[in-house]
Amino acid sequence: MAGGQWLLDNKPEFFGSAQNLGLGILVLVVVLILNRSKNPMIRMSSIVVGILVGYLVAWYMGKVNFGHMSSVEMMNIPIPFKYGFAFNWTAFIGVAFIYVITTIESTGDLTATSMLSGEPVEGDIYMERIKGGVLGDGVNSAIAAIFNTFPNTTFSQNNGVIQMTGVASRFVGMYLAVFLVILGLFPVIGGFFRSLPNPVLGGATIVMFGMVAAAGVNIIASMGRLGRREMLIIAVSLGIGLGLAFVPEVLSQTPKAIQQIFGSAITSGGLAALILNLILPKTES
Repeated sequence: MAGGQWLLDNKPEFFGSAQNLGLGILVLVVVLILNRSKNPMIRMSSIVVGILVGYLVAWYMGKVNFGHMSSVEMMNIPIPFKYGFAFNWTAFIGVAFIYVITTIESTGDLTATSMLSGEPVEGDIYMERIKGGVLGDGVNSAIAAIFNTFPNTTFSQNNGVIQMTGVASRFVGMYLAVFLVILGLFPVIGGFFRSLPNPVLGGATIVMFGMVAAAGVNIIASMGRLGRREMLIIAVSLGIGLGLAFVPEVLSQTPKAIQQIFGSAITSGGLAALILNLILPKTES
């Protein structure tokens, strides 16, 4: 993203240009400087201010495109089951499996959130929160299906936001949830955020994605000294996950269903960790 490209974007001639990289670096530097401030308000607003500075500079450089705004509605009320309702067993089995696998990601995110919030990461309280978080994912995804959109799960980058701002209050999350629901009724607002250039978002998400990895390392480190069994599980799951992330075409000759299910590094790496944790004996130290 910092180079100017994201997912299905097809502008290779602009990818990695000096302007794009400069914008990404500018946002990153602003976020880092403000986040080290002793003033809590400045520290908490570092990401927003960094994106705003980058947006203004990008607008001055002519990189902000409002062309799509003409076709965006000002307000739209979602209609339940607008496209009908049907049930397909073939699709259900594949999607259900993916749902189960996403609980791995959710569990990791919720554990990181508990750790960053100074809450327990083991015991009954911890397990109740994990169960509640996974149930919340299911309920949210069911509501999403009713209102004609995609299923959803926890967003790892929020752990990065918690680490950078120091704010982990669930009440803040509740207020923001209501705020986002209201904003969702106004497509024009979403259209405005779509106009944010990729390098601007990339500069900010470099920090947040990195924070996600740092939180994972912190969770592993909190376990104390790792034995051979734990090291083996980590090594295999990381090897499979990173391998698929860097060389996704390794599954290009497999059936489409296999590609859709196991093409995700999180899915394959997490599944490998689960299976190894179940089959490898725990007596070895």
